[in-house]
Amino acid sequence: MADLKERLLAPKPASALNVREVSNRPSASGRQAFQGVDVLGLKKRGQGLRSWIRVDTSGNSQAIEVDKFTMMRRCDLPARDLRLLDPLFVYPSTILGREKAIVVNLEQIRCIITADEVLLLNSLDSYVLHYVMELQRRLTTTGVGEVWQSDSSDMNRRRGSRNFENVFSNSSPDYLPFEFRALEVALEAACTFLDSQAAELEIEAYPLLDELTSKISTLNLERVRRLKSRLVALTRRVQKVRDEIEQLMDDDGDMAEMYLTEKKRRMELSFYGDQSMVGYKSVDGASISAPVSPVSSPPDSRKLEKSFSIARSRHESMRSSESTTESIEELEMLLEAYFVVIDSTLNKLTSLKEYIDDTEDFINIQLVCFLSPRVHVNFIYPNYWSCFLCLIIHANYCTCSHKQLTMERGRSTSNFVALW
Repeated sequence: MADLKERLLAPKPASALNVREVSNRPSASGRQAFQGVDVLGLKKRGQGLRSWIRVDTSGNSQAIEVDKFTMMRRCDLPARDLRLLDPLFVYPSTILGREKAIVVNLEQIRCIITADEVLLLNSLDSYVLHYVMELQRRLTTTGVGEVWQSDSSDMNRRRGSRNFENVFSNSSPDYLPFEFRALEVALEAACTFLDSQAAELEIEAYPLLDELTSKISTLNLERVRRLKSRLVALTRRVQKVRDEIEQLMDDDGDMAEMYLTEKKRRMELSFYGDQSMVGYKSVDGASISAPVSPVSSPPDSRKLEKSFSIARSRHESMRSSESTTESIEELEMLLEAYFVVIDSTLNKLTSLKEYIDDTEDFINIQLVCFLSPRVHVNFIYPNYWSCFLCLIIHANYCTCSHKQLTMERGRSTSNFVALW
C-alpha cells in the first residue's frame, strides 16, 4: 500500500524539502524556525511578472515576461513612470523623455521606447496590435537599424546629401532614428483615433441639432445633453495631447533629451576612446593608477598634451552641439506635423461646440416667443378681475346706501338711481 501511494503521489519539490529541513533545525537561540512558508514560491508570486511585446530595430517582435523591477533596471525608469503604462489606471496623455527611454502614454498606445527596442504591455486591443504591425512594416521596409549602425562620418555624409524629395517622400524618412520612428507611429495612431472620434461625433451631432431646431422635445433635448457631455470629454483629451506636443516643442532641452540613439553613440565612442587611451598607456609602460609626476615629464610634452586635449574637447563639443541642433530640428519638424493634425481636430470640436451653443440660443428665443402671449394674457386677466371686484364693491355700497335712505327719510327709489 505504501508503494502504491508513492507511485501515485507526485514527488515533493526540492524547495519544500529544503524549507522543511531548515525549519526543523533549531536556530541559534534554541527556537524553532518559522514553519509552513515556501520562500521560493512566495518570491516567485511576488515578482509580478507581466507579458510585454518587444519590437527591435529590425522589426522583429516577441513576447517576453518581465517583472516591474527588472523593467525599471532595464530602461532606467522610476516606478511612477511604469504606473503610467498600467491599463488599470487612467492618466492623461504624457510624453516623457528620460535618460535611456521615452515613456509614451497616448490614448490606447502606452509603451517604452529605447534606442534599441519598443516595449508594450501585451494586450488584445486592436489599436495596440495595429501599432505593432505598422511599426514592423515601416522598420522592415526601410531598415532603420542598418542606417544607424554605420559610423558617424557615413551618417553625416548621408545627412548632408539628402534633399527635400527624400525628406517628404515617406512619412518616416530613413535618416530618423529608431526612437523617433516609433514615436511617430504612436503620435499617428493617437491623432488618427481622436480625429475619427471627432468625425463620428460630427456625423451624429449636426442632424440631431437640426432636428431639435425644428421639433423641440424632451427626447431630443436629452440626446443633445448626452452629446454635449461626450463633446466636452473628447475636447479635454484632444486638448491634453495638443498641450503635450506644444510643451515639447517649446522646450529644446526636453527634445534633446529624447535623442536616445545619439546619446548611446556618444557613450560608446567615449567608452572606446577610454579603452584606447588605456591600451596606449599600457603599451608605453606608464602606470594608470599612479599620477604622473610633473618632474619626470618634460614641460614641452605636457604643453603639447594639454593643447591636444583642449583642441579635442572643443572639437567634440562643437560636433555634439551641431548634432544636437540638427536632432532638435528633426524632432521639431516631426512634432509640428502632428501638432497641426491635432490642432485641426480641436478646431472641429470647437466649431461643433459653437454650433451647439447657437442652437441653444435659438431654442431659448423660440421659447420666449412662445411664452410671451401667455405672459401678456396672465398680466391682463388680473386687471379685469380687479375692475370687476371694484364694481361689485361699489354696487354693494350703493345698495346699502339705498336701504339707508329709504328707511330714514322715506324717499323713493329715484334717489338711488340718481346716486348711481
